[in-house]
Amino acid sequence: MELNSNHLNTRTHIEDVDPTKPPQPPPKQKYTLYTDKEPYDFVAARQVAKPTNVIESTGHLIKGCLGGGILGIHEAYMKGGLWTSLVFTVIFGFYITYCVHILVTSAQTLCMRLHLAEMSYPDVAEAALEVGPFPSVRKYSKWFRYAVDAIICIDLFGACCVYQIIIAKTIKEVIESADGVAPGDIDRLRLYVLALLVPILLLCMITTLKYLAPFSMLGDVFIVACVIATIYYSMQVAPCITTVPAWKDGTGFFEFCGIVIFAMEGIGVSLPIENSMKDPRKFPIVLSAGMTVVVSFLIMVGFFGYWGFGENSISPVTLNFPTETFPTVLKCLIGVMIFITFALNFWAPFNLVWYYVSKKHDQTKHWIWERVYRGSFIVVITAVAVAFPNIGNIMGLLGAFCLSNIGFIFPAFIELLVVWEDPGLGRYQWRLWKNVFVLFIGVLLFVAGTYSNAKGLITNL
Repeated sequence: MELNSNHLNTRTHIEDVDPTKPPQPPPKQKYTLYTDKEPYDFVAARQVAKPTNVIESTGHLIKGCLGGGILGIHEAYMKGGLWTSLVFTVIFGFYITYCVHILVTSAQTLCMRLHLAEMSYPDVAEAALEVGPFPSVRKYSKWFRYAVDAIICIDLFGACCVYQIIIAKTIKEVIESADGVAPGDIDRLRLYVLALLVPILLLCMITTLKYLAPFSMLGDVFIVACVIATIYYSMQVAPCITTVPAWKDGTGFFEFCGIVIFAMEGIGVSLPIENSMKDPRKFPIVLSAGMTVVVSFLIMVGFFGYWGFGENSISPVTLNFPTETFPTVLKCLIGVMIFITFALNFWAPFNLVWYYVSKKHDQTKHWIWERVYRGSFIVVITAVAVAFPNIGNIMGLLGAFCLSNIGFIFPAFIELLVVWEDPGLGRYQWRLWKNVFVLFIGVLLFVAGTYSNAKGLITNL
């Protein structure tokens, strides 16, 4: 999943975001519920400066889902087994697509009921509880909103840790292979992570996006090159496919689940993309086409990466390529792009945090305090990356802990609140049981995935 400013903004185009202002929550308001006798066309009410068509929106969805996670998906296949991972990548593709669909459908329903032109994910969470069918829990609607905001921030800050480790491993591999140094232990990798503190600190002092946005588009080209290179180089060393394990064990399977969810989850960018569409009712077409491409790319890197590089697979996948000129150049370019993406990824969650903490400081001193907080967050991110320089388990932990909630559990809960009274639970209460099933799978992945990946992090210290 590419983790950028779109997760917290209600607009998809980075260039459309005012770089001088952080993505702010809307003013405190009470949502007003209108009756069906007062029809409202939320599509006509939207005022989008540059609306996107179906093809453009599909491209944005693919871009929003694919990112650093694809560089570690082959390690997930190594943990889960080749054929098991292949089957469950497809299953998770359908599961995630469905959960995104019910979230967007719930948002569109609430737009019509509340006479709102558009809603962000935190808006939907708050409104669903505030106007929902259970008066006793309506007072917790703000806390539901804060929970969504907090988990998205944890996910994005955690992804910064993954990016920092990827950059460090890339630099380490290029330098040590050029010098003929044998692969070092994990402590030497920690030194490379620590050495990145100052460059990343300086990079993240950039408070606008206009200087960084062009690099985000260029990064997509390198992702495609990485997919093609993975297939090419893995096939040069691939063993007989019957010798590759089809299944590993339960712990490895749940570690795989966390990583694959992290790699393909697009719940954070779905509503910003829908809000920016010329015809948002065609979002199901965008979702189906975009997720098909995302799942296909992940399968190509995961399946061929593990088949070719086997039990010695390491993340990012580029480190498994031979030390020839082209793969070395590709490694360096991807490392540079991830370095730039780090700043894009950091921008969104930090500015939401800054929206809240800035109120505690004198406005005349905001300039210095903002940079103090930026520096503090970077130090904490670096400390976590130094302590746990394991890409696979960090991605798995983020996928299990964060994305199981905002990707599966919350959408199912929101849909239940939205449909409870109208149109109702349906014959034999099928809508209730359907969402209970989605909730059960989400909770299972949350508990088992968080435990197995947290255990893996501690074991690999």
